[in-house]
Formats: sequence, structure tokens, C-alpha cells
Amino acid sequence: MTDSEFVLSGFADEIGPDLEEQLDVLESLGIEHLDLRGVEETNVLDFSDEQVERIRDALDARGIGVTSIGSPIGKIDVTDDFEPHLERFETAIEMAKAFDTEYIRLFSYYIPEGDEPATHREEVLRRMRAKVDRAEEEGITLLHENEKDIYGDTPERCRDLLTTIDSPNFRAIFDPANFLEIGVTAYPDALLQVIEYVEQLHIKDATFGERGDIAPAGEGDGRIPETLEAFKNRGFEGPASLEPHLTVAGPMSGYSGPEGYEVAADALRECLEAVDATYR
Repeated sequence: MTDSEFVLSGFADEIGPDLEEQLDVLESLGIEHLDLRGVEETNVLDFSDEQVERIRDALDARGIGVTSIGSPIGKIDVTDDFEPHLERFETAIEMAKAFDTEYIRLFSYYIPEGDEPATHREEVLRRMRAKVDRAEEEGITLLHENEKDIYGDTPERCRDLLTTIDSPNFRAIFDPANFLEIGVTAYPDALLQVIEYVEQLHIKDATFGERGDIAPAGEGDGRIPETLEAFKNRGFEGPASLEPHLTVAGPMSGYSGPEGYEVAADALRECLEAVDATYR
């Protein structure tokens, strides 16, 4: 068996908007990394220069590293104008450099309701390739998240994007709850189609189906312990990021609150320990 180590991280804006509260809770939970999506109700792509400097100083003072830029890139309709969005992607690259992370989370565009995703495949690929080209130039890795209603919401279309673009700078996030929400069994069905491309896990569990409830890891149908064990057996060394959405699951972010976040963190650790996984 290959050595494996999971790095605990999380979307700290689910704790609350205040930076110091976010960092206090992470510190109390022994989590030394975060996925940077929002602070003070401001999206990471809208930070001012002053915010960037202040947030970076606060993270450095606490010894907390940035796992990824949790950008909303790709969360627009595939029929929307691309050029302004590509310019916004440049800001994501700037934020990745400013916060010393190689990863940017992104999505593969909402498909108009009633349309067959296949009719938009070439345009999705064109847009994704343009961003991957820039990522290759900048030494950044783009992580595609399987979000409901985007082109890459099914495991088959996720794999289509990954294999067609075929770049080491374009990899996958595995979010089991998002697969469950569209009626796809996350483990083993979805996992088997994308596992070799996954460089980050989003830890969010849910009960199966469109109206399924979000749950702490191990309490839904995501089979989180088995998923973690599969990655452990592959020698996975990367982030397992809390994105629990225990109170609110919105289109651009979620919310758990400090208490819910602690529940989510404890549940993740229990799942890791259940399969004898190493983590830090």
C-alpha cells in the first residue's frame, strides 16, 4: 500500500464573514489550511489591495496556508459573454499568486434549462481550454468542481472535460454531495470515472436525490469513509476540504456557523480515523 496523507482544509467563510472568527475557529479545530472564497461578505475576486494585504498578514500570523482560491469562475451561463469572464479569471490568477497557492477552483458553465448539454460541448471546451492555456503559462492548476446544472455535473461529462483537455494543469475536485443531488451514486459509480484526476476532496455529505438533506460526513449516502479509503489506497496526498453547507446551501456559497463547522470537522476526523487514514 502506498503512503497517503490528507491535508485538512475548509471554506472558512462557512464559519462566518469575520476574518478573525474564521481563523479563531480553524485554530481551535487544529486546521492549518483554508480555501479562500469570501471574507467580510466580499468574494475573493473582489478583494481590494488593502484586504489582500490585511488577510495575508493575518493568515501569516496564524500560520494558516491557503489551499485554493475558491473562485466562482464558470458559474455563469454558457451563453453569457465570455470575454469579461475571462478578464475576471485573470483576477483569480492574481489572487492565487498573492496568496501563494497553485490551485484555483472553477466550474464548467450553466447549461440553459431544457437544452441538451451536448449541444454546448464545443463552447464549454473552448472556454475551458482558454483558461487552461493561461494556467499552464502561469504554473497554476485549475480544479473543476462537479456542480449541479453545469456541463460537468455528471461523472461522464466531468471525465469528458478532463480527458479531452488532457492537461496536468486541469484536474478535478470530487464532491460526493453534488453527485448525490443530481441522482448519481457518488461511491463507487462517480468516483471510478474520475478518481485518477482528483487532486482535492470537498467533504460534504447528503442523502440521495434532488431533495436530499445535507449531512455531516458519514451521516448521508456519500459513503465518505469508503471514499477516503479509496484515496488512501491510491497514496493520495492532498486536501480534504470542509464545505459542509449544514445550515444554508446557496448558489455561490454555503453557511454552517461555528458550531456546525465544528460538527463537520469532527465528523470528517471520525471518517478518516475509521479507515486508519493519516491526516494533518
